[in-house]
Amino acid sequence: MKFLKLTATLAVLGFSAGSISLTYAAAKRAPAPAAVIAPVPAVPLVIEPAAVDSALKSLVDSHALIGVSGLVFQDGKEVYFGAFGQADRENNKPMTRDTIVQIFSMTKAITGVALMKLYEHGKFQLDDPLENYAPEFANLKVFAGLDAAGVPKYEPPRRKPTIRDVLRHTAGFAAGAGDDPVGTIYREVDPRAITNTLPEFAQKLGTIPLAYQPGTRWLYSHSADVQAYLVQKLSGVPFDEFVRLHIFKPLEMTTIRYTILPTDADRQNLAAIYTRNDDGSFTRQGDEEAYKFNNAAWPLKPGGYGFVSNIDDYMKFARMLVNGGKLGRARILKPETVKLMATDALPKEVTDKSWLPSKGQVGFGIDFAVRIAPPKDASESSGAVGEFFWDGAASTLFWADPKNNVAAVLFTQMVPFDKIHLHKAFRDAVYKNDPVAHAH
Repeated sequence: MKFLKLTATLAVLGFSAGSISLTYAAAKRAPAPAAVIAPVPAVPLVIEPAAVDSALKSLVDSHALIGVSGLVFQDGKEVYFGAFGQADRENNKPMTRDTIVQIFSMTKAITGVALMKLYEHGKFQLDDPLENYAPEFANLKVFAGLDAAGVPKYEPPRRKPTIRDVLRHTAGFAAGAGDDPVGTIYREVDPRAITNTLPEFAQKLGTIPLAYQPGTRWLYSHSADVQAYLVQKLSGVPFDEFVRLHIFKPLEMTTIRYTILPTDADRQNLAAIYTRNDDGSFTRQGDEEAYKFNNAAWPLKPGGYGFVSNIDDYMKFARMLVNGGKLGRARILKPETVKLMATDALPKEVTDKSWLPSKGQVGFGIDFAVRIAPPKDASESSGAVGEFFWDGAASTLFWADPKNNVAAVLFTQMVPFDKIHLHKAFRDAVYKNDPVAHAH
């Protein structure tokens, strides 16, 4: 009876009686399917505080660092905090939980979150041309090399830079560091002067040729400042106020800000910045140089740098991200938006990625590097596939690891950027017990 019912059913689907017989006979002759092997459950990451302590303390004890602190949360609970050395060597102030540092480019992640809040409200689509919302960028031209006489050549963009390009550093903007004609023009125009407002920054940047055709390269630039301008323009609220109202206040981030005046009560907690010399010694930057931007409320409110923070404030931001946009009662972003931000957005045809590969097996999403493969060998810093992270010029670092439900923040104030492999030491210690994330 069961066979007749099967025959009728297959006939409705277009099978003949003969094919049914052959199929039935073949099924009888077919070998039994292989046994299904249940997947091996993932082993929870066990973080050893002693291992992290040892990694950070040894760098201070060996005089490779002046001061450092690290904070790690897992499954919503603090599993590590350690602080070693000094925040201010000359005034004998130790590195503590209250130490405030300049986070530099870790500002960018905050800016990206701010802009993506407006994305969630339908203010733009990622593939909309930038000029739709910022007409300052409507007449861009692209540097196309030098002619036979050494005169710069320019051509129109093959396509308009999009907001997605601005978010992933593929828009064509340069940062002004090169000795090519674009770099020269950039330095002359100086769009990022701290005396410029964000609209003035955008107007000036829009007069500078693009360094490459949009979407063809990954080149770190000042595009996060363009994002800050978009936040301000699309919301009608000054960028710094928007971030305060929609990110800092709901997350109860009470220390982070642009300006920390010498008269502020917590100014005594501000760490000095130290330049590491070639011989391994450290020279303190002069306070006027080191604190120039933060000493006063300048017209420029950059999206790419500028905030000062203590470690707990930035951890609240990192925990919000690893939690899919929520911390406590505060919902900052939707889970799908955080996932979008933490997904590699670089097209396969983008093979020129500047120094991004130095971060490891990573792509780039929306203002984050995104780990797309385990460490290839022991020379690479440990990390879990799916984590997203960024760092700052004074060797600070944060990451969010959804796989292990880990958020980590590392603070120090050392330039040039991490010549002592501090980030690797910290990461290797955190992932010591994860054989996949920790290459041997």
